[in-house]
Amino acid sequence: MSQRDRSEPWLPAGHFCVLGSVRCIERVAGRPEIPPVPVVTHEIVKSVMVRDVVQQLPGGNQVKRFRAGVLIAALSVSILAVGCGRSGSESSESGSGESATAKANANCTKEALQATEVGVTADTISVEVMADTGSPLAPGLFQGNVDAMNAYAKWINANGGVGCRQLKVEAWDSKLDATESKNGIINACKNDLAMVGGNSLFNPDVSVIGNCADKAGQPVGLPVFAALANDVNEQCAANVWVMQAVAEPCNGTNTGVRDLKAFVGATKYYQTVQPNLKGIFLVPGDLPTTIQSATYQIEGQKQAGVNWIDALKVSGRSEQSAFNTYVQALKNGGGNYAYMGSNDVAMTKLRKEATAQGLTGVDVWACSLACYTENFKTGGSAVDGTYVWMQFIPFEEASSNKAVKAYVDAVGGKPDSFGAQAWQSAMAFTQAVNEIVAEKGPNAITRPNLLAKMKTLSFDADGWIGKARTGQKVFSDCMAIMQINGGKFERVFPKEAGTLDCKPENVVTVKIDPAAAAANVK
Repeated sequence: MSQRDRSEPWLPAGHFCVLGSVRCIERVAGRPEIPPVPVVTHEIVKSVMVRDVVQQLPGGNQVKRFRAGVLIAALSVSILAVGCGRSGSESSESGSGESATAKANANCTKEALQATEVGVTADTISVEVMADTGSPLAPGLFQGNVDAMNAYAKWINANGGVGCRQLKVEAWDSKLDATESKNGIINACKNDLAMVGGNSLFNPDVSVIGNCADKAGQPVGLPVFAALANDVNEQCAANVWVMQAVAEPCNGTNTGVRDLKAFVGATKYYQTVQPNLKGIFLVPGDLPTTIQSATYQIEGQKQAGVNWIDALKVSGRSEQSAFNTYVQALKNGGGNYAYMGSNDVAMTKLRKEATAQGLTGVDVWACSLACYTENFKTGGSAVDGTYVWMQFIPFEEASSNKAVKAYVDAVGGKPDSFGAQAWQSAMAFTQAVNEIVAEKGPNAITRPNLLAKMKTLSFDADGWIGKARTGQKVFSDCMAIMQINGGKFERVFPKEAGTLDCKPENVVTVKIDPAAAAANVK
């Protein structure tokens, strides 16, 4: 079942994705532009293998020739704005996916390939994608991740493979269940080099990620290139590289009152539409982890100037009639703003119920990339005008970026916002493996080497996410905002296609105890 077939609302409140290398042009008021410088479980989902030679997407430079961390998306409202884009003519340099691939390919024939690690044979590299796809709360929630990883395997194998070998993918359905999530980790530990491209929202026990034994029997740990990590235990695990933004400080104090990051760039843009935002935040309310992850988003928007009428839980079990509660909250409170922290299904029900109840006066209906779906396009005129924000160049602009185009083409022109994050995670994994081969040879692909590489990986995914990111856990300040009208997503900010808007003010730090704050959400 694909994401567009989902029938229930679900998704963590804050969403952040990543990928890419870019050229950034810094625009400052009164100054000219500065030009850029040159998938197995109790239920095994079939593995994918296709044969054929790697051609990783090229990396790139950015102004001042430094690499910085990225992950999210931001708007440009102040004097300083950074529009990030990438031209197809930009050359790659060391550390980029293309450079690593070229050097890795040169080493492929220098020695006989060996089975070097769990999940690594002389011919194949096996990875697991674990995602919530089969829960009755949200059928097909992250099916896009599985579809993307299968498509990536076909694509990368047709373009040379990974680390001189073909990529093999198996999928595990974590079912929004802590036990299934742990079982998926155990399975990957036994069978795969790494976990790649996964989205499992309820994943509190990650002990096996820390002590998984390698081929030699040593408890070195399991490398994880996660598309999304919502549970604080997974976010902050030492062996986890996360594509989406990591809000937690991960400094050993992951309980109680602490500093967390929140993205407010989109909020600032909405304030250009309605300066005095007053409204409700709908919190995905069926899991404690998703409720907690909403709290610092709520607080961040409050600090940015939003006057909250209320923060209300929405359940994956809710029918459209249940959304009358939220419509009445907007009516009674004189709200002009509604932010959906769940997903496209929930937003569609909210918009349709608002229409049925004759609600007027809401100037901004907003959602994260969770509403950036094919399913949301089918909502009809009821969903027109809804804003969605994301941290990567939109699918509609695939012609402006080769990484976007590769993904969109590989999934048959039916891209998925979470699938994009999975594809990006797979690109990062590929670059890490190829850098190991380039530096140490084709028989150096081991879990210890991969764990060491992920800690310093400078990753940009050919400009898809804006600026380059370095390290495992990053929070980006880049974004694009789209608006749906007539069944089509249209760019509203920044105006130029193929660009992202980036600036530090789009990220704020809030001091909060998410667990305590979650207890106050109705």
